[in-house]
Amino acid sequence: MQFDLSEEQQELVSMMRALLQQRSGSTAVRAAMTSDSGYDAELWRVLCEEIGAASLAIPEEYGGAGFTSAETHLVLEELGYALTPSPFFGSAVLAAQALLLSGDADACERLLPGIADGSQIAALAWADAAGNWAPGSVDVTATRAGDAWALDGETPLVLFGGIADVVVAIARTDVGPALFEVTDVDAVERIATPALDPTQRFATLGFAGVPAKMLAAGSDARLDVLRDRALTAITALQVGAAARGLDMTVAYAGQRVQFGRTIGSFQALKHRMADMHVELETARTASRAAAWAAAHDAPELVELAPLAKARCSDALNRIAGETIQLHGGIAITWEHDAHLVFKRAHATAQLLGDADAQRRRIQSSLGL
Repeated sequence: MQFDLSEEQQELVSMMRALLQQRSGSTAVRAAMTSDSGYDAELWRVLCEEIGAASLAIPEEYGGAGFTSAETHLVLEELGYALTPSPFFGSAVLAAQALLLSGDADACERLLPGIADGSQIAALAWADAAGNWAPGSVDVTATRAGDAWALDGETPLVLFGGIADVVVAIARTDVGPALFEVTDVDAVERIATPALDPTQRFATLGFAGVPAKMLAAGSDARLDVLRDRALTAITALQVGAAARGLDMTVAYAGQRVQFGRTIGSFQALKHRMADMHVELETARTASRAAAWAAAHDAPELVELAPLAKARCSDALNRIAGETIQLHGGIAITWEHDAHLVFKRAHATAQLLGDADAQRRRIQSSLGL
């Protein structure tokens, strides 16, 4: 595995960091997360049109840049560091990867160019009522009538599902779970769902005879791959948020004075921040190992993805907790970003399955 960034990847990270420092500071994040859409439309345009972030992992024949998910991973790390409210994960990762894994060339030709240039926001509807994301756990059903299909049921936890122009759904059929394109998005009921993390927007999508087109049938194996790629992508957001928590804590420790000295000079606090650094670096290593496997379609992804999700969830939870503790009372005020790191930690820890669920998957794969 190669974790050193190439020259092109370093340039991508530099561009992302410069853009987000300029346009996604604390004030901008709060304005975006409280807006009607839940994100900054102008920042989204720049990300997609000028940097081409959403197109990175989409093949050139479908309007993309033809890179790999490794580059998308780096974009997610920077978005995670800035705590940027963005439809990137739901649209450019979840929905785009679902379409690519479907193998339906016609659907990819029609839908992926709009996702790549950011002109259309896509959403993937998968989770069941209990919040599980698994091939065998789907609440929506698909019924066939001739050449047409209709979807019935309800899907919670759809990222930016309330404003999605394209909806891809997973539904149960007589031959197992299948991937569908919703052909009439206006027929979908959309109910906004409050989220612990205010920088993320979720919706519950209701289907009542909604017309759809099947993209891939009996796709358990595809869904397993999709879930592992999604888990890997979440870890990038987690690593970025963890780095933000550590950096703001170190900066604060160098400014806050107590007993005539900056608190960062106290040995006990130095040790705690050193432990935070170790948590971050081990999490980043696990995350990038999974990212490498995802980018190279390596068989190790089935173990590395849940391992990375468990490790990064634990690390971010610990770093977020220390960020709150070491900042003191200011950390829980609305004006400070520490509480956003804390909320991001607990929200992403649950998304697609918590650390315990991931460890059970690893044990099962090892026959333990």
